[in-house]
Amino acid sequence: MEIEKKFLVATLPNDLSTYPKAEITQAYISTDPVVRLRKSNDNYFLTIKTSGHLKREEINLPLTPEQFQGLWSKVEPIVISKTRYFLPLENDLTAELDIYHEELDGLFTVEVEFDSVKDAEKFIPPAWFGKDVTHENRYKNNNLSLYGKPSEI
Repeated sequence: MEIEKKFLVATLPNDLSTYPKAEITQAYISTDPVVRLRKSNDNYFLTIKTSGHLKREEINLPLTPEQFQGLWSKVEPIVISKTRYFLPLENDLTAELDIYHEELDGLFTVEVEFDSVKDAEKFIPPAWFGKDVTHENRYKNNNLSLYGKPSEI
């Protein structure tokens, strides 16, 4: 079960180059239900997600590069390209900061995963986090792949 909150970013942290990162390319075979293909650095996955916002089931299946390439021809129109930085937070939490590229250039989001809904609800975001968009469908990656960047960013 994945329990996470998603925020826009008010201010990018300084010295991002000092944090671990992953170069991610992903696209969707289906956006309802969510069936995603993702390449993260040299790792390949097929992911299935149930509906929901704060809490939803997520199944990640590792793929070989050949399996990934074989499925890639089935994806939806917009391919999402982003750099994900992993920034440590208090209470052993990690902020996953996504800086989007290409069609989604200028979009910055940050997600934090939690062990429980209670932990998520009591989370106080750092000052560099912006608006909480956890419950806004337009910021889900599957919708970004269909409709592009929301206009009010």
